[in-house]
Amino acid sequence: MKILIIGNGGREHAIACKISENKNVEKIYCAPGNGGTALMDICENINIMGIDKLKDFALKEQIDLTIVGPEGELVDGIVDVFKKNGLKIFGPDKKASMLEGSKTFSKEFMDRYGVKTAEYKTFLNADDAFNYINTCSYPVVIKADGLANGKGVSICNNYKEAEETIKKFMIDDIFKGSGKKIIIEEFLEGIEASILSITDGKIIVPFISAKDHKQIYDENKGPNTGGMGAIAPNPYVTYEVLEDFNENILKPTLEGIKKEEFDYRGIIFFGVMITKKGVYLLEYNVRLGDPETQVVLPLMDSDLVELIKASLNKELSSFDLKWKNAYSCCVVAVSEGYPGNYKKGFKINIDKKVNSFIAGATFKEGDLLTNGGRIICTYAIENNLADSIDKAYKEMDKVHFHGMYFRKDIGKQY
Repeated sequence: MKILIIGNGGREHAIACKISENKNVEKIYCAPGNGGTALMDICENINIMGIDKLKDFALKEQIDLTIVGPEGELVDGIVDVFKKNGLKIFGPDKKASMLEGSKTFSKEFMDRYGVKTAEYKTFLNADDAFNYINTCSYPVVIKADGLANGKGVSICNNYKEAEETIKKFMIDDIFKGSGKKIIIEEFLEGIEASILSITDGKIIVPFISAKDHKQIYDENKGPNTGGMGAIAPNPYVTYEVLEDFNENILKPTLEGIKKEEFDYRGIIFFGVMITKKGVYLLEYNVRLGDPETQVVLPLMDSDLVELIKASLNKELSSFDLKWKNAYSCCVVAVSEGYPGNYKKGFKINIDKKVNSFIAGATFKEGDLLTNGGRIICTYAIENNLADSIDKAYKEMDKVHFHGMYFRKDIGKQY
């Protein structure tokens, strides 16, 4: 098999590592890939961007399967284009991708099918939003309607914070159009959990749960990032939580997918909040999460390529998805200044034996160089959570670059 992976993050490096375990995979193309995939013998990075150019490449090279990492291409309709040209591609169609592409679309979908979620109001006009925050109770959650690289959510504890957020999103337009429409949502107090799942449109099969750590600083302080580390399974996702999730979130979501006639053969990621009043859905993502992928896939005992084939063939009900009886942790190292401005081009000194997934780094003239905000994550799998955390941090001791920063408390508050 020849496989094309679209994306350039740690998630895509983790996907490439997992699918390379399949003996029938002889070549993996990564568009554009990163320094991690560049160092894999089975992989070739290709500097091709844009749906039509990717489609032309897949046709020319007779690609057997395309896996889409990021949400942007899915929302832009890459699945529809590839399928129209007879190409096998893993992911939801453009219509289904709006579950992530628009917060308003997803909240209205939740309302229609009785998915348990927080109360909310949608605003197209900044003045209306300013008037509303004069009367609402705090804290509130303000979300950009469109895609914002995981940074379009702000928890506001008072009027001043809400006013500043609305100004940044709607007036300053920091997300280049994605925040022109916003949602102001009821704040839910509890523990967040990530439940990655796979669907073929007929059933949804949940993966092992995970816990992301979004804020830049220890003790969950500072601005949101794309994710500073993760653990799996999530200690708070108990049997009772899964029963609640299944009944009040998964089942009505599947009903909606069927009734809306989405062509959904791909990943559906449930971001949930575990509260004293039960489990609530915060958001849908229509692709694998980052860095959740980096802790979940190493725990998967089944073959990922065969799992994807079962989804594409609508045969998930007969697939026996197996998991290791273990725990995993990953810790993300970022560039100084992230999630704000940061410099690039610093050499990464790394032990060849370190367990890691590369993200914002390129391979140039024999060296790995920083090329983004989130640079690398180290990970470990052990028989208990504490050992996996300890080992992931010991792995991080083998990585060095100028301005390197990482949180010191990933998984340690549980």
